[in-house]
Amino acid sequence: MEVLPVYTYDHPILRKKLRPVEEITEEVIELALAMHRTMKNADGIGLAANQVGRDMQMLVIDLSHTEGNEDVKPLTVINPAIKAYSEEEVPFEEGCLSLPNLRADVIRPEAIQVKFYDTAMKEHEMEADGLLARVMQHEVNHLHGIYLFDHLSPMRRALLKRKLLGIKRGEVETDYPLWRDEG
Repeated sequence: MEVLPVYTYDHPILRKKLRPVEEITEEVIELALAMHRTMKNADGIGLAANQVGRDMQMLVIDLSHTEGNEDVKPLTVINPAIKAYSEEEVPFEEGCLSLPNLRADVIRPEAIQVKFYDTAMKEHEMEADGLLARVMQHEVNHLHGIYLFDHLSPMRRALLKRKLLGIKRGEVETDYPLWRDEG
């Protein structure tokens, strides 16, 4: 059961707009399974493919271990497109596996409508609100090279600069493996 290392702040793949998945191959299925294992191992609730070093528009979400979401089935989301956002926006403290030990209040729309494909390349359209909408927006942002701190004010970002530098230098401890550039 492979657990993949998570890429952290300032690796170039985390700023890249990822390529759409053209077809479902055995490699795509295996990556989805490895991403679910990696997310679960890290106690995460969402993970995008670039966070494990892959250039493809795929993400996984599992809220089943969060309060009130026990019945929400884990999702593998391929080539997602958010079609509509609610006008109501809410702040919520977010974290990110690629930004260990960094948390910040991010304002996002409360509800969204999203279109995506599953691992059988079956198209889905769903409305999501609450935590599912937030995680979906966070992970879709990753697929477009956007970090959670990109949603913050310049002053708030400046206050996080020291933590970001520490993450970039690898000065963080996690209970999950992080990708390290050995070169």
